[in-house]
Amino acid sequence: MNRRTLFQGNRISVAEFRCTAGPGDKPYPEEFPTHSISYVRKGSFGCHCRGRFHELVAGSILVGFPGDEYVCTHDHVVGDECLSFFLAPDLVDAIGDAATWQVGSVPPLPELMVLAELAQTAADGSSDVGLDEVGHLLAARFVEAVSGRKARKPTSNLRDRRRAVESALWIDANSHKPIALDDVADQAGISPFHFLRLFSQVLGVTPHQYLLRSRLRHAARRLADDDSPITDIAYDVGFGDLSNFVRTFHRAAGASPMRFRQASRQGSLGDRKIFQDRLALN
Repeated sequence: MNRRTLFQGNRISVAEFRCTAGPGDKPYPEEFPTHSISYVRKGSFGCHCRGRFHELVAGSILVGFPGDEYVCTHDHVVGDECLSFFLAPDLVDAIGDAATWQVGSVPPLPELMVLAELAQTAADGSSDVGLDEVGHLLAARFVEAVSGRKARKPTSNLRDRRRAVESALWIDANSHKPIALDDVADQAGISPFHFLRLFSQVLGVTPHQYLLRSRLRHAARRLADDDSPITDIAYDVGFGDLSNFVRTFHRAAGASPMRFRQASRQGSLGDRKIFQDRLALN
């Protein structure tokens, strides 16, 4: 079993698991130290848990409950891949319906599969939603699906709206630094689960989306205003990887940072045409 940590926070962590076991390998018991949701991306496996046997295929979810013993088997195919979310007790308490975490597994459900695939795009760096944010959303949607009870939509009063706005200002002022959902929720003084719902309802974007767009806004201004190397600008505004910056900027602007800079300096008509093309598409 190969494990690769994709995100590590105080209340949620995300890891990728790749198993190469097959029908001839002897299964062994495992325990989960915390509540978890493991989305099967590829392959299949069986699992003995709580006196039941579960067959899981791509799209299924293995649900981990602290202290329970799990014995996974590979009777049909070799190997599987999972994207796993591990949740702290206070996050599980905030979501509610703790009994739902003892179901062992969940079959492929469309409302869970689409969020899990969104999480995979976030893990790959192809989405502007934070991996920790998707983890919160997936856990909440899982509880809704299993319990059959829809969570009440949050209501926002003047204090809540002010809290969301002040948080957005704080994110923008600190967007050059690494910021996770836990960080901004702690700054706001409420749990990450409730903060994510509040911020998204009031401002129409998730905290990570706003963080990313703040970085893009600062980068666009720098590209237009000064001659710093593009690599320096990428790191200065908060992107930890140049290729991720180039890919994200191109997705937003419809042009590479270099072409955007050239067009912003009123270069040739060929360079400026990128703005005309973008206007024509909108």
